[in-house]
Amino acid sequence: MKKYVIIGGSIAGVSCVEGIRSIDPEGEITVITSEAHSNYGRPLISYYLEGKTDLVRMSWRGADFFERNGVTVLHEVSVTKLDPEGQKLTLSTGAALPYDEVCLCTGSYPFSPKFEGLEPVEKRFFFTTLADALALEKAVDRLTKVLIIGAGFIGLKCAEGLRDRAGSVTVCDLAKHAMSANLDADCAPILEKHLEANGLRLMLGDTVVRFEGQRAVMQSGKIVDFDVLVIAIGTRPNSALAAQAGAKVNRGILVDEAMRTSLPGVFAAGDCTESMDISAGEPGLLAVLPNASLQGRCAGVNMAGGSDTFRKGIKMNSIGFFGLHIMSAGTYTEPVYTEITEQGCKKLFARDGVLTGFILLGDVHRAGIYTSLIREKTPLDSIRFDEVKLDPSLLPFGRSYRAKKLGGAV
Repeated sequence: MKKYVIIGGSIAGVSCVEGIRSIDPEGEITVITSEAHSNYGRPLISYYLEGKTDLVRMSWRGADFFERNGVTVLHEVSVTKLDPEGQKLTLSTGAALPYDEVCLCTGSYPFSPKFEGLEPVEKRFFFTTLADALALEKAVDRLTKVLIIGAGFIGLKCAEGLRDRAGSVTVCDLAKHAMSANLDADCAPILEKHLEANGLRLMLGDTVVRFEGQRAVMQSGKIVDFDVLVIAIGTRPNSALAAQAGAKVNRGILVDEAMRTSLPGVFAAGDCTESMDISAGEPGLLAVLPNASLQGRCAGVNMAGGSDTFRKGIKMNSIGFFGLHIMSAGTYTEPVYTEITEQGCKKLFARDGVLTGFILLGDVHRAGIYTSLIREKTPLDSIRFDEVKLDPSLLPFGRSYRAKKLGGAV
């Protein structure tokens, strides 16, 4: 009986279990996670703070998923050494765990610059795990002044989750506009206006240079008093274990389209990896939930002796703040369509006759059609793109394309 080990119990790890079980219903599967909780959707932690969900409903595949699939889960245990030659793992408990196939679903870790005066700040948090959300829940009340460093999606979702729990929420970022990794200077002001209208204080183009107790001295010279600090500047792939074992690592763990690393019997999936971004035509970090799910399942299938590939990875994000929806995907090359109003924006980007990326803010209706165009590399001159760019639907794609996509429906 084959022995599988999955390091990490989040989306990639859960999907890896599903991939294995689709081929091998009997093999032994052990999931190791340093967290006290597993099998939950990380994007839901802000909704937990808002009171829109609870611990039961946050489960990704149901609370009994691991039990139903015959999986042994080791919570609050980490792997200190990966030995690919001996095919064993050394655990933080001191135990040695043998394996036939192992998948690294180690995710990412929050990044924090070394701010002067940061260490004495007692109530400081990250916002990437359920444990972070539970800790913030205890630390914040209706009088609390919260300062969040980082106006990307992690910082802003944290701000949204805390808006009604805290006395005030201030978000600062060195970037000149919010969501700078996803929105450009045309679209970001619409979001910023919306966030401020919903009670957030934004300090953009400004960040902390040092802390003086519970006071943050900003680059601009302004002073921000706070009770609770959240650092949401960004994350980095958690690739140290793979690197120590001799795997090829760039910004993330390098994998092929079967999710194999450079080490025999060692796979990797999810935010810890670096894989081909088809919209950019080069490897990149594709650290979002849909990719983690697809990669995890692909790795599991191949670990169990099946055959699967991950060939259509692109950067993408789907998120909302106080009812304003945002979707973005791919690589922003040459804009081929721009529409900006007070309520939203749409930007489409193309290169060499194919769509490479898009930004949608406000109306995200049928955005999956644009995502499909990017993944399929559909030549824009093969469809009625003048119609699709205005209103995404399958009608301008022609009968043969609709028949292929809809199983004969025209």
